Amino acid sequence: MDDKLLTAEKEIKELTNKLSLLKKEIAKVIVGQEETVEHLLITFLAGGHALLEGVPGLAKTLLIRTLSQAIDLKFNRIQFTPDLMPSDIVGTEILEEDQSSGKKFFKFNKGPIFANIILADEINRTPPKTQAALLEAMQEFEITYSGETYPMAKPFFILATQNPIEQSGTFPLPEAQQDRFLFYIKIGYPTAKEEAAILKNTTGSRKPSVEKVLGGEDIIKLQQLVRDVPISDDLIAYVNKVVRATRPETTTNTFVKEWVSWGAGPRAGQAMILTAKARALQAGRLAVTQEDLKKVAFPVLRHRVIVNFRAEAEGITSDKVTEKLLEQ
Repeated sequence: MDDKLLTAEKEIKELTNKLSLLKKEIAKVIVGQEETVEHLLITFLAGGHALLEGVPGLAKTLLIRTLSQAIDLKFNRIQFTPDLMPSDIVGTEILEEDQSSGKKFFKFNKGPIFANIILADEINRTPPKTQAALLEAMQEFEITYSGETYPMAKPFFILATQNPIEQSGTFPLPEAQQDRFLFYIKIGYPTAKEEAAILKNTTGSRKPSVEKVLGGEDIIKLQQLVRDVPISDDLIAYVNKVVRATRPETTTNTFVKEWVSWGAGPRAGQAMILTAKARALQAGRLAVTQEDLKKVAFPVLRHRVIVNFRAEAEGITSDKVTEKLLEQ
C-alpha cells in the first residue's frame, strides 16, 4: 500500500511539474494574463469548455494558439461568420466511387471540429443553427450525421471567443447555451508595465519557439486525478448555500431579489466543485479549500446569474452579485 501511495504521489508531482512548465512556455509569448492562463488550465483539467470575452487586440486567439502549441494535441481554428453553415464545422457526406466494383457510395468527410482543441473564434458572429451544431458536440462529445454517431477525439476542448463591442449583426448565445461553458473568462487590458513589454516583444524580428511539454495522455490522467481530489462535506454545503442564494425564490438576500431575474442551476454547483478541485491540483494540493471555491465562483457564476433590467440600469453585473454573496 505504501509503495502504491509513493508511486501515486510521484506521478502527481511529475504531472503538476509539467503544468508549471506549460505556464512557462505560454509566458514566452503571452505577457501577463496570469489569471486568464490559470482559468484556461483549470478548464482543461476539469474537462470542460471556456468562453473568453475581451476587446480586440488582447491576444485571445494568440493565447489559445500558444496553449495548443505547448500541448501535443491536434488543434483547429474555426472563424465564425454570418454565412457559416453547420456542415462547414461538422462535416458532410460526399459521393465516392469504388474503383474495383464501380459502385457509388456516400462517405462522411469529417469537418474541422474533429480535433482535440478547437478555437471557435467570434462565436457570436454565426447564426444559432451553426452555434447549436457546435454546442451539441460540447455537451455530448459526439456528432450525429445521417443516423450515424461519430465520437469526438479525447481529450476534447472548445475555447470560444466573443467580442463585447459591435453587437449589431451578431447572434448572442442564449443563456441556456452559455451554461454549457464551464468558465466564462473576461480578459482585461494589460498593466502599463505589461503593455510596454508587449510593445517591445512584438515589434522586433525575434520570435520565441514554444516547446511541447504535455501530451494527450497526461491531460487525461490529470482529469482523472482532479475527480479524486477530496472535498469536505462542509465545503460542499458551502457551495450549495452559495448557489441557492443566487436564486430569487430561495435566497434570504434582499439584493438578490432586487437585482436577479434568474439564479444559477445545479450545474453551477458541479462546476464550482470540479474547478476548485482542478485549481487545488494545479497548485500541487490534494485538498480543496474555501479560497479555491471563492476564486472559481466568479467565472462559474458570471454567465449563470442573470441580472434584471433594474440592475443593468444601475450598472450592477453578475460579478457584483457574486461578490456580495461571498462577502456574506
